[in-house]
Amino acid sequence: MPGPPRASGSAPPGAPGTSATADGSGPGAANAAGVVRAAAGVAVVAMAAGLVAGCASEPPKGETGRDAAASPSATAPARRPKGPPGTLPREGEVGRIAQPGPLPPVISSIPTKRKVVFLTIDDGWEQDPGFVKQVRDGRIPITAFAMRDAVEAKGTPDPAGGPGRYVGAGKWGYFRSLKDAGVPVENHTLTHPNLRLLGYDAQRREICGSSQVIKKELGVRPTLFRPPFGNYNTDTLRAAKSCGLTSVLLWTATVQPGGKIAYQVPDKKLRPGDILLLHFRPNLSRDFRILVNKIKRRGFELGNLQAYLDAATAR
Repeated sequence: MPGPPRASGSAPPGAPGTSATADGSGPGAANAAGVVRAAAGVAVVAMAAGLVAGCASEPPKGETGRDAAASPSATAPARRPKGPPGTLPREGEVGRIAQPGPLPPVISSIPTKRKVVFLTIDDGWEQDPGFVKQVRDGRIPITAFAMRDAVEAKGTPDPAGGPGRYVGAGKWGYFRSLKDAGVPVENHTLTHPNLRLLGYDAQRREICGSSQVIKKELGVRPTLFRPPFGNYNTDTLRAAKSCGLTSVLLWTATVQPGGKIAYQVPDKKLRPGDILLLHFRPNLSRDFRILVNKIKRRGFELGNLQAYLDAATAR
């Protein structure tokens, strides 16, 4: 290890110009001692500076240099993507949906050639927490059509799929969790009647009453309506409009227990723009995972329904 640096402007002991005596006394000895003390002081300063520099370059205890370099990004919280979940329409991609005068349009598919489909889910009986986690963590776009009696577990659940484990488990709190996960909650009536058998006033009570409950519980008023069983008439459209609903949504395929797709088209396959209908049934999280994987394996994207509707119905 090299010796400490010499003091600037000082001569080492014994160098020309010093006059130390043999016994170490005299002016030369004093000068020599001063030189030694100065050199020692410089050495202490240099060593301290080296220690400070060394500490600054050392990684924290328990980390290698590589770990220390990576630690800022490794410990930073993961950033969740912003904006609505799902595929959004490209400019000029979506065709226009004809609107029958002043009444809301009835829509069963989105006019696009892009390989994109749309997920919707009805009623609200089986309130599986695993489903909420999938939707939230995967940012999977899906639109829920809530029926009051199902959400509040009044009456008999849909028997398809077998006995449920989570019927009414969270009620409106469950739907608040869905809303917080990015799921729009829309109107599916109060009690799920066959609307064709009801007059205008009774239909309006079912539809407007549902919108009022959803607004009260979730803080957002629905804009979309799905008639139970897909049954509607002109009075339904008139009532829906009077309740502030802008579109009536049907479907082109239903999803059965086990994630199986039941098609309503002759070629029995997914088509661009299809709207799929699920229900809050037992084994929902399992069946939903199967369905999403199946759709992706077939090369389809999952679209944001509201964004595509906006593009298709813009005047």
